Amino acid sequence: MGTAQSQEQAAAPGACAAFVRFVLCGGGVGLASSFAVVALASWVPWALANALVAVVSTVVATELHARFTFGAGGRATWRQHAQSAGSAAAAYAVTCVAMFVLQQLVAAPGAVLEQVVYLSASALAGVARFVVLRLVVFARNRSLPAAAAVRTARPVRRVPAPVPATVAHAASRPAGPAALCPAA
Repeated sequence: MGTAQSQEQAAAPGACAAFVRFVLCGGGVGLASSFAVVALASWVPWALANALVAVVSTVVATELHARFTFGAGGRATWRQHAQSAGSAAAAYAVTCVAMFVLQQLVAAPGAVLEQVVYLSASALAGVARFVVLRLVVFARNRSLPAAAAVRTARPVRRVPAPVPATVAHAASRPAGPAALCPAA
């Protein structure tokens, strides 16, 4: 049990290592997504392109985060995908609002400006998403072996220790002022 627990703890990276992995995995997927959105938006409305790319990139990123970023070591569960989708929906809203604001402020933004705004909004949402994934979505994986060990461990039977008669007799006497306020 101790070995499995220490292996699990060794597999779970610290916050800094997890953030670096998150940036590499999530940032790589995000960067590819930004180009995919621009390419797809030439055929369909931008919001639809962003939605389609957000769904695909969320599934891919969640798998990468489960396997590499947070040390889960395996595939993401359906529950983790669903929870991750909630944070991705918030990220989608942030990118949509950012692009909407850009289109309101600039009549014909160029591809470079669109990329800068999109990637900036994605980065902001990404930091918030890291916190949610680390503290909520993948946090259970780190504590699962310990919780399972507690459930499967045999209960310890506690037997009260015998009380010496002198202690029991002294405890039954009322305490006087000398006992309550011993001299210093």
